[in-house]
Amino acid sequence: MKRIAVLVLLVAIVIVVTLSFAQSLTEIKKRGKLIVGTEPTFPPFEFVDEKNQVVGFDIDIANELAKRLGVKLEIVNLPFDSLIPALLQGKIDLIIAGMTITEERAKVVDFSKPYFEANQAIVVRKDGRFEPKKLEELVGKKVAVQLGTTGDLVISEINGIQVVRFQKFTDAFLELQNGRVDAVVLDEAPAKAYVKKFPKFLISAVIDTGETYGIAVKKGNKELLNFVNQTLDILKGSGVYNKLIQKWFE
Repeated sequence: MKRIAVLVLLVAIVIVVTLSFAQSLTEIKKRGKLIVGTEPTFPPFEFVDEKNQVVGFDIDIANELAKRLGVKLEIVNLPFDSLIPALLQGKIDLIIAGMTITEERAKVVDFSKPYFEANQAIVVRKDGRFEPKKLEELVGKKVAVQLGTTGDLVISEINGIQVVRFQKFTDAFLELQNGRVDAVVLDEAPAKAYVKKFPKFLISAVIDTGETYGIAVKKGNKELLNFVNQTLDILKGSGVYNKLIQKWFE
């Protein structure tokens, strides 16, 4: 019911926003910058490094988009569940945030071609006390997720799981570390990044959800969407995409 209410609200926003024109490539070039929204607690896709800079696989793709437009890149850090509203209100041009393409989201934004495949992972403390191998074993447990993510949606569909939602994954893992939740559910790639950085955690299971990530643009902005798709094709055809995969995932 909660998700239906949110969707109705987003559809209402779309109706209002689409009364005005989406940012064209000409307007972006005239402005001199491409404004991309993300939520930088999702390594290796987007995260803040030791120099306090937002970096990652998605950020490198965003830089390639800006480079092809001949403009600077501006990153706007937002809570994950605020990204789509910000796009619909014209505050950002694109969302590049490890966002899974779903039917619900596709009703209010347009997605690029898929650029990454993903699954969900269950992360627990490395103490051997609880190592679930499937989602159903989380019933009766407290499970932390990031608000609005696929992990949130997947876990919320299973009765009997006490879901604890956070704006940032860093807060979710802090709760796991302190023993206030039993597990964290999130996408496999960032789960691996967190476990590598914090060896006190382990991935107890990877759940095959067959997700794909897409870059989101405002509904109806075909010019920008076509540009994004063309750039993704160029990156893959030129070998740049594979180099970024090697840089961030191997």
